Amino acid sequence: MNAGKRNRNDRKYPQKPDLRGSSRPRKKKKNQLPIGFGVFLAIIVIGILLGFKNGTLALFWAFGCCFGFILQKSRFCFTASLRDPCITGSTSITRAVLIAFAITTIGFAAIKYGAFVNGQEIPGQSYIMPISLATAVGGIMFGIGMVIAGGCASGTLMRVGEGFAMQMLSLLFFVIGSLIGASHMGWWTENFIATAPRIFLPDVFGWAGAVILQLATIGLLYIAADLYEKKKMGIEE
Repeated sequence: MNAGKRNRNDRKYPQKPDLRGSSRPRKKKKNQLPIGFGVFLAIIVIGILLGFKNGTLALFWAFGCCFGFILQKSRFCFTASLRDPCITGSTSITRAVLIAFAITTIGFAAIKYGAFVNGQEIPGQSYIMPISLATAVGGIMFGIGMVIAGGCASGTLMRVGEGFAMQMLSLLFFVIGSLIGASHMGWWTENFIATAPRIFLPDVFGWAGAVILQLATIGLLYIAADLYEKKKMGIEE
């Protein structure tokens, strides 16, 4: 009776074959060195051609290629810096972004202060945008969009280069949305943006105070991110 029951169970739940001793042929990896060499050669040729036409374009081309290479190898992404703490609890990229903010704070402050001391026009002042409710709403919408798409602008371009189909679709609608936004930008500027205040921290706290305040804020965020990761990961000091 037990033997019959076992036979019925065997027919109902057949055992999987043991593949531990089998030697399945592994798929041979395709040699990508010729492709890489061809891409590298094309980059050099395009850079030389741009240099003949305009040296600035060649410089932009070289910087863009190097920047893309660094992005791809480091996986540096603003989306991951905000998404990973919520999903995985890791804040490594978040802290890397904060370090980048600290470095750029010191660098840009030095450039701007040097121009200010020498009585020259402070560079980049045209990029000080008004702060209003539109800034907060736009930031929230962009944040939701980049998490759904899996990357911000730079991350999307990097993953398109890697061949991700979803990012190709994201890039398409990124361009479409940018064109629609640019066509309506005048109306948004006139009704919501132009009337909002522009805040330049050195005008409020002085040059030293602005740098100290910003670095202190970044430092506190760094400490908070580190403590958050240790708590989420269960890491004890």
